Amino acid sequence: MTSPALPRKSLHITAAAVPLAGWTAHTIVLHRRLAAAQRNLLTGTLRREPFLTRAQRILERHPHDTIVILADADHFKTLNDTFGHAAGDIALAAIGARLTEWAGKRGAVGRLGGDEFAALTRVRPRHQALRLEHLAVLLAQPLSYDDEQLPLAVSAGAATQGTVGSRDLAVLMRAADAAMYEGKHQGVVVQARPHHAQARSVNGRREGRPGTHARPTSAAA
Repeated sequence: MTSPALPRKSLHITAAAVPLAGWTAHTIVLHRRLAAAQRNLLTGTLRREPFLTRAQRILERHPHDTIVILADADHFKTLNDTFGHAAGDIALAAIGARLTEWAGKRGAVGRLGGDEFAALTRVRPRHQALRLEHLAVLLAQPLSYDDEQLPLAVSAGAATQGTVGSRDLAVLMRAADAAMYEGKHQGVVVQARPHHAQARSVNGRREGRPGTHARPTSAAA
């Protein structure tokens, strides 16, 4: 006994579903590739431009509850030269992972280049001091490599609208960067103050950082 034929309308729906399913899968793949392209492969953190875009969005929506962090490794070249580049990569990945853990789903973390990182997250002002203490503890955790302890130390600076007096992302990043440099090797997260926002910069980076070349007429951007 032959099965009854499917209604013509059902056949049309089934035929249409095949290319639709293929297009959906193609779109998912494209989205995944785009997301991967926005991230640094070694650390899993956002690249500079995607980070700045997300950070700006968070800051605009929550200007009073946002902390901006600048961090980099202390004596990173010495670590690389002593233990090798594989150890250096592990150290960078660890810094990225620790900042990501601290920032959580409400925040963003980016690798700006080399051993320089930036992070941003939402924290109510009354909890900010405690969260910065937590960050200092996270960054100071020992890191094992090849049955040895890597001498990894990270300096960090923090800036908020309440302590710097600005909600401009570039100003907050510059202030956090200057505070970090001021507190190098102290093992604490240094809170930026208004004067840190006046630090001289070259092409958006603190004057004196590797790769910057100060000009006599440079002014704080």
